Amino acid sequence: MFAFSYPARFRHDAKGRRVVDFPGFSEAHTDGRDERAAFEEAIDCLGSAIAFRICEKAEVPRPSPLKRGQRLVPVPFWVAGKLALYLAMKEQGVNNSELARRLKVRETVVRRMLNPDHATKPERLQTALAALGKHLVIAVEDAA
Repeated sequence: MFAFSYPARFRHDAKGRRVVDFPGFSEAHTDGRDERAAFEEAIDCLGSAIAFRICEKAEVPRPSPLKRGQRLVPVPFWVAGKLALYLAMKEQGVNNSELARRLKVRETVVRRMLNPDHATKPERLQTALAALGKHLVIAVEDAA
């Protein structure tokens, strides 16, 4: 099972703002005026970093274990299903054309499913994940 949350370091900068960075994403840095704003910005920043890597067909790391002084930041909902599909395809060595054959759709349909800028229906992502022997589970936790 893969939890869609990544550890992040939250610290204060010289001006008192909360600065956030992600150990698994060297390109992902953000900040906020306070803890709440920094956390909201961190979610958006993480989503953008993951979306960029999916678009570039680059590696998206699995979350590392949470270390002292870190907080888990959830992957935004708009990219979580696409990340699940992307990782399942990579894990199984299935390319867009092969998944399209399994789903009996055109390859462009699979390409759109993986495109973070395309609003893919959750049902379509569920069907694609099922074709790879996976299913997406959504959980709700208390906010920190």
